[in-house]
Amino acid sequence: MIQCKRVYDAAAQEDGYRVLVDRLWPRGIKKENLAYDEWCKTLTPSTELRKAFHGEAIDFASFSELYRAELAPNHAEGERLAHLAQRQTVTLLYGAKNTEQNHALVLAEWLRGLTR
Repeated sequence: MIQCKRVYDAAAQEDGYRVLVDRLWPRGIKKENLAYDEWCKTLTPSTELRKAFHGEAIDFASFSELYRAELAPNHAEGERLAHLAQRQTVTLLYGAKNTEQNHALVLAEWLRGLTR
């Protein structure tokens, strides 16, 4: 199972393997205070794409399409997490305020598609 959770929400045992999927360290959190198992920068949106989306130069649909294109070369890294999620819960941690339109949701959907 793959789920998404804001990095600012409390950790829970049900989270399983917790993966930070932001390129930048989340504001206001000390590294020693965050419960996470891995910081996976290779599957994060590029700086340019992140800035374009947050600056509202592109909409979420365009962002999602471009982000999937960026993920394609990292197929092996994606498969590693997708296979891990077949054995245990994997929680993708993100810092974005918007819980309905963010890169972690796109990543989770992409990872789920790798095991079909």
